[in-house]
Amino acid sequence: SPRSDCEDFPVNYGSRDSILSHKTSWRKQKRKDRPGIDRSSTASRGRRQVPSGLNGRTAMRCSTLLCILTAVLAYLILGALVFRYLEAPYEEGIYIRLLATRQEFLDNYTCVSPETLQALIEKVADAIGAGINPTKKNDTFSSSWDLASAFFFSGTIITTIGYGNISPKTEWGQLFCICYALLGIPMFGFLLAGVGDHLGTGLRNAVTKIEMLFLKWKVSPTIVRVISAVLSILLGCVLFVFVPTLVFQNMEKWSLLESAYFVVITLTTVGFGDYVAGDEAEGNERLYKPLVWFWILLGLAYFASILTMIGNWLRVLSRKTRAE
Repeated sequence: SPRSDCEDFPVNYGSRDSILSHKTSWRKQKRKDRPGIDRSSTASRGRRQVPSGLNGRTAMRCSTLLCILTAVLAYLILGALVFRYLEAPYEEGIYIRLLATRQEFLDNYTCVSPETLQALIEKVADAIGAGINPTKKNDTFSSSWDLASAFFFSGTIITTIGYGNISPKTEWGQLFCICYALLGIPMFGFLLAGVGDHLGTGLRNAVTKIEMLFLKWKVSPTIVRVISAVLSILLGCVLFVFVPTLVFQNMEKWSLLESAYFVVITLTTVGFGDYVAGDEAEGNERLYKPLVWFWILLGLAYFASILTMIGNWLRVLSRKTRAE
């Protein structure tokens, strides 16, 4: 017949400490004898030992980060060398021609002193820095801060594009710009996420239909994913890159390269400000700049959804690779 637990309990009529020590030993023995739990030294040795400090996975992350940092720095150095090679001679040529033109002017107009000419040049440079175009022959003042331009400027703040063709010069304007950016950038982030979700939903529905069509033809699922991704990117490029490039070429009288340059620099939020849509627009084109801003909103949202979708696919592919 099975024995009760009490029969295993050691009988000791000695000191209290002796009784407690025997009781503890008995409990340890009972836990050791329980079925389903292997507490042998072999099981302990079979476990993977985690070293103190950085484990292997963390070390791998650091090495990966170091490789990425090295690649980015190398990419920056490559860009610096290429841009220096391409742009420095052009800049030097402009400077030499400016000095030659200045000297030619002084030779032709001896009544003008070099100091007077230099003062005029500095005033013109200050006017350009303030957003005034000195090449316009019109005597009537046309502000760069009309309502459409101010709306477009506000849009470049919250989208973080910041062309820089116009900027606040007064202290109160700069202070307001700081507060406006701190509040407006997160607000635009929420808007961009919402628009991106809606565009992403429509994009996923279209991609799903395309995938189902190809799957009916018994095409490999991997190839279907690649085809649908390429078609999605091409659709976005047509709607938000190719078509706007042609529109800006016609509206701004830019070359095709200049228009494509402006579109890409804008949608990547680089925004140098050397080319700005509507910068030369007259007052009868007040809706032009707001429409350009809405194009920026939709373009940023679309490509954000594309990047999110590609990121999700890469994560799924990474998980499958790790599982294998």
